[in-house]
Amino acid sequence: MPHATWRGRLRAPGLQLGLFAMEFATPGLPLIVREAGADFLVLDMEHSGFGFETVKAVCVGGRAADLPVVVRVAHRHPNEVSRALDMGADGLMAPLVSTAAEARDFVAWATYPPSGGTRGAAMGSAHDGYRPGPAVAKMAEADARKAIIIQVETCAGTEDADAIAAVEGVDCLWIGHNDLSCSLGIPGQFDHPDFLAAEARVREAAKRHGKAFGRLATSAREAKALAARGYDTLGLCSDIMALHSRIAEGVALVRDG
Repeated sequence: MPHATWRGRLRAPGLQLGLFAMEFATPGLPLIVREAGADFLVLDMEHSGFGFETVKAVCVGGRAADLPVVVRVAHRHPNEVSRALDMGADGLMAPLVSTAAEARDFVAWATYPPSGGTRGAAMGSAHDGYRPGPAVAKMAEADARKAIIIQVETCAGTEDADAIAAVEGVDCLWIGHNDLSCSLGIPGQFDHPDFLAAEARVREAAKRHGKAFGRLATSAREAKALAARGYDTLGLCSDIMALHSRIAEGVALVRDG
């Protein structure tokens, strides 16, 4: 199957860089992202109008392009988790996780029985490449391949970060910086001592348990600074940011020139 090493790459040393899609999503997007040199694509269902038909089209494109596609589901719900995986997602991002129990539930929804999970089994569809074959082998392969990214974006989540990072099946802790700053009562103040302390707790928990540590940046310059702070999995920007900055750069160059 494509991207069989994505989970391993996420946990291995080195920097993983990707793009968040929040507005534009076509089957060709993963190939564009790969040809630009990035390592993964995140489809954001939480803050976009994307539905599961869009997810399926982009995930099929991701497999054709050999680029991992991560789906941030809109809600932590077993139906959304199983549908995203059945559409071919290589990884899932869980929003607003505040406790280890919530993280364990999310992992269970994404895992087949009898391996401790409750994911429903439907074979011969997008997630297994429409291939025939024994269901038991396919389920074991899917469980081993999927990557689970837990978004820590509440004050309670930072306080329980060590227990969240210790959950088996969690591969990455991801700071939801906007929501976290709001939860801390300091909206948008990402250099505030309280934000930096909360960030440090999550970073230390991730490193202690051998998990990746991620966040979305607003630019390549910010991504470079975040990497220097210990982040190893970064969204360089969103598709909206990328298009806006490129257009603004061109307009300024032509008008000023």
